[in-house]
Amino acid sequence: MEEALLLSLKLASLTTILLILLSLFVSYILAYFSFPAKTFLEGFLMLPIVLPPTVLGFYMIYLLSPESPVGRFFKEVLGINFLFSFEGLLLASMIYSLPFAVFPIRDAFQGVHRRHVEIAYVFGYSRLETVLRVILPESIGGLLTSASLVFAHTMGEFGVVLMVGGNIPGETQTLSIYIYDQVQALNYTQAHRASLTLLSVSLLCLSVVLLLRKRWVFR
Repeated sequence: MEEALLLSLKLASLTTILLILLSLFVSYILAYFSFPAKTFLEGFLMLPIVLPPTVLGFYMIYLLSPESPVGRFFKEVLGINFLFSFEGLLLASMIYSLPFAVFPIRDAFQGVHRRHVEIAYVFGYSRLETVLRVILPESIGGLLTSASLVFAHTMGEFGVVLMVGGNIPGETQTLSIYIYDQVQALNYTQAHRASLTLLSVSLLCLSVVLLLRKRWVFR
């Protein structure tokens, strides 16, 4: 169980870091720019919320398989095989948790008072300086919410990671898949132990981040 727990923690941590960095860019575009395909883009980003994990996993297998142009490119040019590997788990987790990262940050950006942004421009701040010195500090609550949702969501992923990564102990077997294996084997003691561990880690993560968010907003 310890091996599966460490793998889940590693996967959740990397997914959170990479998605927050990506979401800062995407959320800024959604919050401050208007373009014809904006509504379509927002709907596309929300798809992982409504799509069954099996559907998302199936299309990722189809896209990343060595027989597809995309999968062949990564394998032959970059030497990366996403299927049944940790890299595949990471990519699947990022896609599956993308809406939980983007939309809290977008809402936080939209909540920044326009007057503060305008004042920054009056004082000669560039667009980047305005983001770093005005928008981001006022959006910490949204960033923390996004990070907590992505981390907890990734810790509990099952369908997508099982289809893309398989069930290889020490390589792609996350804690949720380990629990499934133990239930299938009628080993309810280990399943209960692993489930309680997963519940505790997720609850602790959410509690700490929400506490930090509350203190920051109060400040």
